[in-house]
Amino acid sequence: MAEPKSPEDLAKEVKAGFDTAIDKVKEVAEEALGKAAKGEKLTATIKETADEALLKMNELKGQFSEFEQKMARIGTGHDEPAKSIGEQFTESEQVKAWIGDSPTKGKADLKIKATITTSTADAAGSVGAAIAPQRMPGIQELPQRRMTVRDLLSPGDMTSPSLEYVQETGFTNNAAPVAEGAAKPSSDIQLDLVTTSAKVIAHWFKASRQSLDDVSQLRSLIDNRLLYGLAFQEELQLLSGDGTGQNLHGLIPQATAYVAPFAPVDGTNIDALRLAMLQAVLAEYPATGHVLNPIDWARIELTKDAQGKYIIGQPQGSLTPTLWNLPVVQTQAMAVDKFLTGAFKLGAQVFDLWQARVEVGFENDDFTKNLVTILGEERLALAVYRPEAFIYGDFGNVA
Repeated sequence: MAEPKSPEDLAKEVKAGFDTAIDKVKEVAEEALGKAAKGEKLTATIKETADEALLKMNELKGQFSEFEQKMARIGTGHDEPAKSIGEQFTESEQVKAWIGDSPTKGKADLKIKATITTSTADAAGSVGAAIAPQRMPGIQELPQRRMTVRDLLSPGDMTSPSLEYVQETGFTNNAAPVAEGAAKPSSDIQLDLVTTSAKVIAHWFKASRQSLDDVSQLRSLIDNRLLYGLAFQEELQLLSGDGTGQNLHGLIPQATAYVAPFAPVDGTNIDALRLAMLQAVLAEYPATGHVLNPIDWARIELTKDAQGKYIIGQPQGSLTPTLWNLPVVQTQAMAVDKFLTGAFKLGAQVFDLWQARVEVGFENDDFTKNLVTILGEERLALAVYRPEAFIYGDFGNVA
């Protein structure tokens, strides 16, 4: 089977045919001029030969011009669109000739050569499915919340699942100046033994050994997600755990309700946090920080005065969020329109019995199925020494 001709070879053939036709026309013209010079009449044969040569030359000229245009389009990447099968059939010279003979029987054949395209459709010439997509390296992970509440609290370790501490619950101070020889007054103190226990936070993934071997980043992704999930739930528990069942007894359920020591004129959210600090100071536990939802902190930063100037917000600043000289911790673990102000280091402590960790092992029939169970867990306790050190309140912006 002959190899297909290149565009360059086809161009040479068309040009050679065009040159031959021109030479034939020149030959006929020279013969006609010679006879005319001798006074001979031109025969009908010479006229027919000249007409045929001219027609052939014009036909080749048209083909050559069309070929040049196609080659130019190919060179610039703008080739003409592929014709449909119907268009190819109706424009076929073979079909036209057969129809022109007014046939009463027989048929006209048309061989269609599929045009190769990048289409993924189920059609001749469509090779899109064979094109391999470019795969970006790595795994695009979901966003992770920044955990902040644990950093506010004093850290500690425990060696037993149960933690006990003695809490002073009352003190009657009768100290007074005493005259010489007089009886001295006595004071009273009340103590209480408080017990709390460590709670387990855990979850796991199951994965095939093949997937861990074949996807290099899958194991690290699973480990990171396990640890992140523990930290996410831990923050919720430290703030809002209700103390029932296996829940921690969190800061908010044990905090003191916000009661403003006085009502300022035209009070704002900024005023509410300052009065919460005052309430903690009056309880002898100066506050060390505020915990807010990001929405409420944005509301505070966007507060403007009568001239439209920001009161505390710094649109071009990069300072760490603070209010009344105390750090502001933003977390979505805090409900919108709520706040917690308190002496975090002095009033509470978090104890770790098991540090957050990831373990891998076989469970049930994992071994026979080439599966592994990847477990993440931690065990911790929260001791809230002084509930009055924490002030929990409502801004009143949401009904």
